Amino acid sequence: MDPLLNKIFNARMTDEDFDRLSSFVFQQSGIKMPPIKKIMLQSRLQKRLRELKILSFKEYADFVFSDEGQKNEIVHMLDAVSTNKTDFYREPVHFDFLRDKILPDFMEKERINTLKVWSAGCSSGEEPYTIAIILNEFRGEYPGFDYDILGTDISTKILQQANTAIYKEDRINVVPLNIKKKYFLRSKNKENKTVRVLKLLRDKIRYQRLNFMDTSYNVADIFDVIFCRNVLIYFNRETQEQVLNRLCQKLKSGGYLFIGHSESILGMNLPLKQIKPTIYERI
Repeated sequence: MDPLLNKIFNARMTDEDFDRLSSFVFQQSGIKMPPIKKIMLQSRLQKRLRELKILSFKEYADFVFSDEGQKNEIVHMLDAVSTNKTDFYREPVHFDFLRDKILPDFMEKERINTLKVWSAGCSSGEEPYTIAIILNEFRGEYPGFDYDILGTDISTKILQQANTAIYKEDRINVVPLNIKKKYFLRSKNKENKTVRVLKLLRDKIRYQRLNFMDTSYNVADIFDVIFCRNVLIYFNRETQEQVLNRLCQKLKSGGYLFIGHSESILGMNLPLKQIKPTIYERI
């Protein structure tokens, strides 16, 4: 191994380095970094040290706080530390409620039949593509229906992956066979088995970077449905409430918000009423 790379590989994060960097991550993204996550943070930022040829985490922290780092490094740093765990059809009760309750009601009540959905914290795209499948199947039964989906995430790297819509074949094991055949194309590479979401669905989803810590959210639409699942768990209680209030500003009256099954908004001052566990309606 190159001596320089070897030195970087063996770099260790001190408690002081961790305090500086974890505080900065929280300030910029709202992501909590308790001391137990020190080794994880060290591991994830090691790649940035290698790419920048920086020998220590102290030097890296100094760079992050410099004018150049503030301009150019923050996005790369947040890409490295953000967690992106998702699956197709994750927490299926939400998709059942979308299909069986929200969509029929929408067609009955609305004159403009374009449903607007926001996947907030969309990660690598499995959630918005699952939503698109549900909506496109419904559209087959109701030709007058249309839909528009926005996917946002703090990580530019993961948004690129979502936009490409290529996944390892085993990622779609949970997808029903008839849906696989209809909406996924298999690659011809037998050694690297991948699938790609059909262009029909890819064209219905717009992706953009969004940081939940922004004081207001730069999205143009008011949405009928917002999915914000398994995101709040990374924030403290105060930040969770602030994020949810900003999301509610982009959710129309009578619209629905979905949160993750391990999340709770109990006791928060929000313009929402609970319909079912983890399913809320905007008042």
